[in-house]
Amino acid sequence: MDSQASLSPDLRQLYASETARIHDEFTASGDGRAALYARTALIDSIAIRLWQELITPDIDGPINFALVALGGYGRRWLFPHSDVDLLFLHSGKDADEEKLKPQIQRLSQEFWDLRLKLSPATRSLSECDRFEPHNVEFAISLLDCRRICGDAKLFARLHDNLIPKLVVRESQHIVKNLVDLTRARHSKFGNTVFHLEPNVKDGPGGLRDYNVAVWLSLLAVIDKLRAWPDRSALLPIAARDRMEAALDFLMSVRCFLHLRHQRDDNTLTWLAQEDAAVRKIGAPDDSEIETPEDWMRVYFSHARLIHRVCVQLLEEIPTSWPSLPRQFEKIRARLSNAEFSAADGLLSLRQPSGIRDPEMLLRAFLFLAQHGLKFSTATEYQIEQALPSIAALPPRGAELWRFLQVMFLEPYAADALRAMQALRVLNLFLPELRGIEALVVRDYSHRFTVDEHTFAAIENLHLLNQSPSKWDQRYAALLDELERPELLYLAMLLHDTGKGAPGQDHVGASVAIAEECLERLDLDPPDRETVLFLIRRHLEMSAALRRDIFEPETIRAFAEKVETQERLKMLCLLTHADVKAVNPEALTPWKAENIWQIYIATANYLNRTADERVHVEAGGENLAQLHSLAPRAGMKLKGFLEGMPLRYLRTHSAEEVLAHVAMADNLKQDPVHLNLRRGRNWYELTVVTTDRPLLFATMAGALAAWGMNIVKAGAFSNQAGTVVDTLYFTDRFRTLELNLPEWERFKRSVSEVLTGNANLDRMLAERVRAEKKNPAKVHVATKISFDDTCSLHSTLIEVIAQDRPGLLHRIASRFASAACNIEIALIDTEGQMAIDVFYLTSGGAKITPDRQARLIQILLEDLSKD
Repeated sequence: MDSQASLSPDLRQLYASETARIHDEFTASGDGRAALYARTALIDSIAIRLWQELITPDIDGPINFALVALGGYGRRWLFPHSDVDLLFLHSGKDADEEKLKPQIQRLSQEFWDLRLKLSPATRSLSECDRFEPHNVEFAISLLDCRRICGDAKLFARLHDNLIPKLVVRESQHIVKNLVDLTRARHSKFGNTVFHLEPNVKDGPGGLRDYNVAVWLSLLAVIDKLRAWPDRSALLPIAARDRMEAALDFLMSVRCFLHLRHQRDDNTLTWLAQEDAAVRKIGAPDDSEIETPEDWMRVYFSHARLIHRVCVQLLEEIPTSWPSLPRQFEKIRARLSNAEFSAADGLLSLRQPSGIRDPEMLLRAFLFLAQHGLKFSTATEYQIEQALPSIAALPPRGAELWRFLQVMFLEPYAADALRAMQALRVLNLFLPELRGIEALVVRDYSHRFTVDEHTFAAIENLHLLNQSPSKWDQRYAALLDELERPELLYLAMLLHDTGKGAPGQDHVGASVAIAEECLERLDLDPPDRETVLFLIRRHLEMSAALRRDIFEPETIRAFAEKVETQERLKMLCLLTHADVKAVNPEALTPWKAENIWQIYIATANYLNRTADERVHVEAGGENLAQLHSLAPRAGMKLKGFLEGMPLRYLRTHSAEEVLAHVAMADNLKQDPVHLNLRRGRNWYELTVVTTDRPLLFATMAGALAAWGMNIVKAGAFSNQAGTVVDTLYFTDRFRTLELNLPEWERFKRSVSEVLTGNANLDRMLAERVRAEKKNPAKVHVATKISFDDTCSLHSTLIEVIAQDRPGLLHRIASRFASAACNIEIALIDTEGQMAIDVFYLTSGGAKITPDRQARLIQILLEDLSKD
């Protein structure tokens, strides 16, 4: 049989025609489960044909050799681009194994020739009985094994005898590894279902979570089974039907994604969501789905259920729960005669019928907020059953506010709110939140749905006291100083509710929604005004970051909006927590520092006791320290600082200033001095040289040519024309991280560009050509505005545009061509939107209106070119 010609041409034609038929049927019906079963049957037929052609014509032979499907293939879950996991099972006799090797290789090769993603394994029966701690995935894949052809008796020995005994014998290790793998996977996705572009396979609430729930249920009872059960029958009875409906939905969605992407890509991208919504993937044709946001809410409802069941089963496994704090035993003892019982991190009701009382229900959620527990499966079911009774007689507004005031201050308040949301209690009590439940807003800087972003922001405040970060500790101290922190938490809960309302002004809509909510909760008028102020102004501090925070006019304008110290503290904390909740990378250390700098400066302004040294101390240094070091630098330091903006001293430490003095002292020997260092979140490049036209633009262009993304910049010059420019950038392609020798080549390249010894235009053109292969996901309209009032000496220009390679270089070049000098550059990027702010002068004065109009025209023309 080894001499036969390849079977691939005929099989390829069969595979192509049948695959096209399956795809057409899925397109017509949207039935993912049917498509999976059909593809599994197709691959089975190919495997059997190859077996009969290459191994033996007898589908039940030869003796002691069998072909077995594992994992997803074993479950008959073959998605359009899934791997095909095959086990060549033999008895273990050496002679048989050697004889079969060429045939196994030939059969595997035929699969690969069909362009199938085959993952083959050859094992003896005894090898399958060997547990490998570092390959627990194989033991788990055996739970879904299925015979395709070959010796049925050999397979029965594996399926009916060996696997159950292996699982019983190694259950503790298998469960622990499965739990660890699942928790690590959940952690990778932030332990939340509510991602704006979720992964339908591996993300929380995805297909992997469904499998974990089934595996855990099976592992818990396998030693008691006389026969392998229907997998869905193992799931908790209260959620069984809904779990199967959720599975059907996710199967259809993953099929759709595979066909749409033409590969095993399981991410629900923005564009995929739009297409899925139009086609109502996984949903009935008569369902009321009009927008991608509507369809994503259906997705999240299914994913949330699967994730809840999976996590509940994880929590109910004693070996999976971390050791509880010592004080927990005291808590349990104290509650021995109370309404609740707590065991292994799960809360149960002593009198389930009492949960129909809204006050008892609120006390149950308060207990979660206090101790970080979760409800048991039975308790969740009891709460769901009681909802109609509770809805008929919900707590009055004042009663609810008394509960919220206490709960907000508990350490696990965010988790309690999430539990209330999952069980449909939160929207029942606070209908103002219905509009943002599982709401996807097309903001590419955000990673989570609006409601999860809100819960994460509240959680961020509670985590401040646990953080080792010096900045977080300062904010934690500020939180402790608040007189009414519950008002801050309520404002955070309501601050984005307007995103669920029609219209562009979500802040105004949030204020209107909050007014109705606060009226119903019966807050006192002063408290209402504080909450509404925070919601109305919750973007003000972020906006101030796009101005020169060391400019007195910026602080004066901001202070006039804040009015009181208490409101300032609240707004500072809200901004810190809100930015951090956007995505894990949003609150960089320098943003946290600048928020704090704004707080300090505004607090001083409000107290009318502003001290210039306070700003320096907030940055970690005392101006007196610099003076004490001055004798070492002599007159060089004095000459270097002459004419340097005061902001330079406020943003650089004494050691940095002296290092810059030393670099400037050597400019006669070398016209450009560079210092490159790596920070925690970015690289910092400092350039000391003499001022010249297009200097800042040239520096920005050099970094863009290397593919670097500039996130912040500072530009200073003294009276003698010495320039100290610092650019903070991320290395998008990890060029410097992965290749240490590239550091010197990078610095040499920048230096050559600045001295005119390298062709920057050619370098940028090459980078732009490479970047055009990755089109932008969203179009950002260019907006340009001037402000002559925020500075006594400069004109501010703000440029909002599509982020692209070389953008800062192009903008700065146009400034230079218009004879404008950049005094300060504040660079920021949100998703694919660049928000760049510059303080400009011309001839030492502000920019005239005529020149402003000309600049707008030049920039709009240039930035429209691509």
